[in-house]
Amino acid sequence: MLNKSLEKSMPPSGAPSAQPGAPAFLVELATRVETYLAQLIAAEEARWVEVNPTLAVPFSEMRGLVLAGGKRLRPAFCYWGSIATGADPSDERIVRTGAALELLHAFALFHDDIMDGSLTRRGVQTTHVRHSTLHVEQALDGDATRYGDGVALLVGDLTYVYADDLMADTSREARALWTELRLELNIGQFLDIVGSARRERRRAEAEQICRYKSGKYTIERPLQLGALVTSAPLPAGVFEQLSAIGLPLGDAFQMRDDILGVFGESALTGKPAGDDLREGKPTPLLALTTELASPAELEVLNKVGRPDITATDVANIQEVIQHTGALQTMEDRITQLTAESVNQLSGLSLGKEAIEQFKALAHLVSWRSL
Repeated sequence: MLNKSLEKSMPPSGAPSAQPGAPAFLVELATRVETYLAQLIAAEEARWVEVNPTLAVPFSEMRGLVLAGGKRLRPAFCYWGSIATGADPSDERIVRTGAALELLHAFALFHDDIMDGSLTRRGVQTTHVRHSTLHVEQALDGDATRYGDGVALLVGDLTYVYADDLMADTSREARALWTELRLELNIGQFLDIVGSARRERRRAEAEQICRYKSGKYTIERPLQLGALVTSAPLPAGVFEQLSAIGLPLGDAFQMRDDILGVFGESALTGKPAGDDLREGKPTPLLALTTELASPAELEVLNKVGRPDITATDVANIQEVIQHTGALQTMEDRITQLTAESVNQLSGLSLGKEAIEQFKALAHLVSWRSL
């Protein structure tokens, strides 16, 4: 298992990578989690470089993705779940679990970029693309694409192992939930791939994919996991109450993500505008647009996910999404889901400060710009 001394050497808060406008507690928590991750990666890199200097590569890639910014929402909801059940905010188990969630997220991104054929992530080349290019530049043997994909897959796998190790000595209840979270993440990713290939446009199917590939593992499960790592076993009904808070907000989170994937500014999202349209993602936004579209508009939507889609096609599809009213309907749904989540707070014994913290976090989730 990893060296637990990392937990005792973390400095106080500094400059975080959490999104501007984030609540103060998230700014401080982001710094604590990032400091933990930086020390972990540095320590493991030093250990493995002694075995072979080439092993600096996977740790450089891990550092580049894990520490290159991010909203740190999963640690934030882990923290909030702990606080909601009476934990001490300084409890280092919260930071350790938040770090595990960030590493698990990075694992998913390394693999997701390969599956989606993404060229950039957060404004820089994705790992598989970078190493395919290096393969060509260095005139290495074998196929450059397979090499780049292989490097990225293994870096993702290594990141997964570190995430899993950080959760090794948690309670039985927390470990069981950690397993469920990992299963749901992979199930959601599988449904997403199949849905893209089948050009899935049914709203119920798209909403299920939305929930499993992102919403649950971003908000509902981190809330519950944070409570379990510091307070297991939980009082009767608390686990279910956290689910009632987390599920609607998780759906709102992914719906906002889907809107950003179509309309987000590439300078902010770090990915090309309309990227989800090129990939043919089966989103509730696209499903709703399909339901509302006229025959002529359906012809325009038929370009979604096609290999020959152009920038003009993307602009035309964006116009259809707005013209049908699907975009506004989705915005209204995000507002409704966020209110539903916040209204569930009444089922927990919380002080005014905790409630205000959650409201600020919910607002960040639902109306973020990246």
